[in-house]
Amino acid sequence: MTYYDYITSGEHKKYRRPAFDGRDIAAEFSAEFLPPEERMTRRFEALCANEEAHIFDGQKIVFMRTSSDFPDVFTPDEWTEIKKTHFIHELGYTSNVTPDYKKVISRGFCEILADERTNEYEKREINALMSVVEKYRAEAERIGRDDVYEVLSRVPWEAPRTFREALQFFRIVHYALWLEGTYHVTCGRFDKYMYPYYKADIDAGRLTDEEALDLVTDFFLSFNIDSDLYPGVQQGDNGQSMVLGGCDADGNDWFTRLSEICLLASGKNKLIDPKINMRVSKSTPADRFVKGSRLTAVGMGFPQYSNDDVVIPGLEKLGYAHEDAAEYGVAACWEFIVPGNGFDVANIAALSFPKVVDNVLHRDFASCKTKEELTTAVKKEIAAQCANITSSVKNLWFVPAPFLTLFFDAPHGDVSRGSKYNNFGAHGTGISTAADSLAAMVKYVIEDKTVTAEELTEAVDSDFEKHSELLPILRNEAPKMGAENGEEADEWAVLLLRTFAEEMSEYRNCRGGCWRAGTGSAMYYLWHASEIGASPDGRRKGEPFGTNYSPSLFAKTPGPVSIIRSFTKPELVNNVNGGPLTLEFDSSVFSEADAPEKLGALVRYFIALGGHQLQLNSVSKDVLLDAQAHPEKYPRLIVRIWGWSAYFTELDKPYQDHVIARQEYKL
Repeated sequence: MTYYDYITSGEHKKYRRPAFDGRDIAAEFSAEFLPPEERMTRRFEALCANEEAHIFDGQKIVFMRTSSDFPDVFTPDEWTEIKKTHFIHELGYTSNVTPDYKKVISRGFCEILADERTNEYEKREINALMSVVEKYRAEAERIGRDDVYEVLSRVPWEAPRTFREALQFFRIVHYALWLEGTYHVTCGRFDKYMYPYYKADIDAGRLTDEEALDLVTDFFLSFNIDSDLYPGVQQGDNGQSMVLGGCDADGNDWFTRLSEICLLASGKNKLIDPKINMRVSKSTPADRFVKGSRLTAVGMGFPQYSNDDVVIPGLEKLGYAHEDAAEYGVAACWEFIVPGNGFDVANIAALSFPKVVDNVLHRDFASCKTKEELTTAVKKEIAAQCANITSSVKNLWFVPAPFLTLFFDAPHGDVSRGSKYNNFGAHGTGISTAADSLAAMVKYVIEDKTVTAEELTEAVDSDFEKHSELLPILRNEAPKMGAENGEEADEWAVLLLRTFAEEMSEYRNCRGGCWRAGTGSAMYYLWHASEIGASPDGRRKGEPFGTNYSPSLFAKTPGPVSIIRSFTKPELVNNVNGGPLTLEFDSSVFSEADAPEKLGALVRYFIALGGHQLQLNSVSKDVLLDAQAHPEKYPRLIVRIWGWSAYFTELDKPYQDHVIARQEYKL
């Protein structure tokens, strides 16, 4: 069995074993009144002591987690006490961050251990990690893998000299970050900080392009060996995202042969990790979009595109220095973050635009005689919601992370307390549902006067059991974002996003940072949809919103060009917390020889019009339905969910149904 087969079959999981064997370490730590740093370090040391070394035939980049349990370091009662005086985000451990891998890899642990700024907790965790390295080195020697033994004889003690050593160094520290308890740990601008090692090997004749592809392909497999142990809403939601391409602070293009090799390796493996993102701009050559489109055709939902022309100025408007903004990556799904000095919490809250409309419908709409009066009510409600969101996050606290701190500029000596940038991000969900609803309210009640505000409200509240004649009109004839008749809805989208950004810009968070408005949804396309009933756009109770920044699921749109025109009208430079326009393409279109060129041209069109983020999915509704009925036939069927990809048959049914319900387009 090959290394690839071990991972895809799950055979490697047989080597896992519990580290704590049912021990309640949180209770033990509590009884000793241990501080958080000591708890984190002791757990890390225990996990490292439990780890076993296993090297598969042909495997070049080694290290996999064998500890199957991962207990909390605080008891439930302790968390209750902590939450009385602190805001706790998600699990309370650091997440959605992009370490500065170059900061550690370029030095090696010998130098870091000798640095007087390295504290005792950091040193203990480094030494615990090195004990695992020694296990792998001993195993390599035992089985006669001289190549692995040689690499581990240098890294991560010393800085790497070769591309393979650099990849192995990365794997070890990436593994350790998860083992410490940080989750949704992204990879940053991988092709930029790894390129010098690749180029030196190529120039010296130590490496051929074919060998480099084999190495990267093997390296990419390592992202999938532990990913089912990582926390997330669903399997696949683990934040292992990698950014390729983009400019530097001087405007130089950083798409290299290594970037291309990464695209090829991803397509060769056909696995959900690492997630591939490409930074592009209006000056990006056309052939690069074609290369990205060839990966899209493989059917994994990669790459996701980010537009430097919008994102960099947008980050600068929020207060990021140009040299930092130019280095942006993505935090987990799509939220923009600066590696190494950005400790932004980019998914700390979410504004539901449909909830804004629902509140206005029930409280204000009956008294609104003009569109201007409705606009005033909507802006007032957004302001109130933003005030609620920003006031709800006070005294944010994370469990300290000594090992993670090594990768950051941490002015307080612990990155969990913050770094250079400490901004908060809020998603803006259900934009098309809200904009379409407001357009319908204006058209049929205020302008045409064919429906009264009371009748529309009764219809919505009864899920269209009352005034049922309105349902097909609102659902099929009313203005919709992305549709040919969507001008009114588009105008509302512009206003909603502008108001959201303006209101959030008025606030500073509890760590002194700003609040960033975004266009993403994450799981809120289900969660927020369940918080309200039907909508004035004809959406029925229980129906989800469109994913991220996308048309409503039932909107009749003529095609992707119309959608792109609609969704690039807002001033997205003001909403750069992130959140991509998501489009699904029928997989049959990629059977055409010129499909990558056509899709590449479409992506270029989106970038030229000022779109900020775009992600594309290659799907077949017939295949998805068959996979839902016969999951055993499709163990490796991949779909894009929101900012991540997953194996379709491992998803909960609501997420499967949402993918099936999305409209498929042709080129």
